Amino acid sequence: MQSNFVYAMLFTTGAGLATTLGSAIGLSIKKPGPKFMGFSLGFSAGVMILVSFMELLPDSITAIGFKSAYTSFFLGMIIFFLIDVIVPHDYIGQHDHGEINSSGKLMHTGLLVALGICIHNIPEGMATFVGTMEDINLGIAIAVAIAIHNIPEGVAVSVPIYAATGSRKKALFWSFLSGISEPVGAGIAGLILLPFLTPELLGLVLAFVAGIMVAISIDELVPVAKSFDTEHTPIIGFILGMLVMVISLTLLGG
Repeated sequence: MQSNFVYAMLFTTGAGLATTLGSAIGLSIKKPGPKFMGFSLGFSAGVMILVSFMELLPDSITAIGFKSAYTSFFLGMIIFFLIDVIVPHDYIGQHDHGEINSSGKLMHTGLLVALGICIHNIPEGMATFVGTMEDINLGIAIAVAIAIHNIPEGVAVSVPIYAATGSRKKALFWSFLSGISEPVGAGIAGLILLPFLTPELLGLVLAFVAGIMVAISIDELVPVAKSFDTEHTPIIGFILGMLVMVISLTLLGG
């Protein structure tokens, strides 16, 4: 398990830097198409929910039992909910940021979104780290799902900052900072958990991470996907995300 540490940090860094990719997309085409965004976010939610209920929670129940696993699961959901309440953040497309027309307000909006995303990315980094420590293939699946989720976050940061300053470098810089908190979260998890990582503690953490991922999917990904496209592309993406995850787990012997 210790040998997975390097992979865990690499996967988490890659997922976090997807915010910079989203920023580049936002600066090049200003706003990705609503159907693309709705499908992508729905796909990500499908992957994360299936991984949570078919991989993380069963492994946790095996390690520590039903009651302890679900206690940790709901604690993960509650912690993420509290983070979301204390430090909310918006996506471009979720609210009409076009109404904010002064450069000062646009810059303020972009920086607040960057701060919110930065804090939200810490538990996501922990999720990728823990998943990879359990199984590299599982870590890849979580990292890809979170990377897809991070692309619109990069758009959300870059568009208002670029509109306020006219500087692509500043927009890219702030989106990079918001994403780099993901490997920081992984590093925190590694420093705290690795010296004490017993099968029982890992079971608790897996269920906790599952709760975080389900909360992200239900509270953020699905509603935001529907805000981009109210038609059927989000649910199509959701179903295909689950299907692709089932196929990949089957092929990997999961």
